[in-house]
Amino acid sequence: MIFFTADQHFGHSNIIRFCNRPFTDADHMTEVIVANHNQVVGKGDVVYHIGDVSFQLDVEQYLNRLNGQHHLIIGNHDHKVYRKNKRPGVYQSIQQMKEVNWNGYSFFLSHYSHRVWNKSHFGSIHLYGHSHGTLPGFGRSMDVGVDTHDFFPYSGDAVVKLMEKTDFVGVDHHLKAFKDCK
Repeated sequence: MIFFTADQHFGHSNIIRFCNRPFTDADHMTEVIVANHNQVVGKGDVVYHIGDVSFQLDVEQYLNRLNGQHHLIIGNHDHKVYRKNKRPGVYQSIQQMKEVNWNGYSFFLSHYSHRVWNKSHFGSIHLYGHSHGTLPGFGRSMDVGVDTHDFFPYSGDAVVKLMEKTDFVGVDHHLKAFKDCK
């Protein structure tokens, strides 16, 4: 199975206040997010962390407790970790953005929300974080941050089910060009 998540902010006590998270402190937040993650993610599952995993340089202290094979899409709070770990280390890969194909679906992953993205005019799904549930999706896009899902990661199946309920509207110049080619 494949999973998507963002904005755990392990070790960041101020995020509790900034986002009105229901935790007493950063340790309490960590324990809940780790337990929720491991409740749904298996050891062999693939997990895309779409930014802002940890405020701490020692991200291993958190990721080593999480099930799955971890990939990082860099968020604005991950740059120190990336500079420290020029090689992936506990991550299978570290990238700014990523396109993933899974079960016949195309996903575009970026920490930041986009209005258009590669293959958006063909119905690809854009997953982002950063906004902590304050920025609604546009077309087939959605915030997969922990603040939007009771501090659980989203499974690929759950994302697809949610996105199939949205109306697909091609929004960039390609839509007109493809109609004119017919």
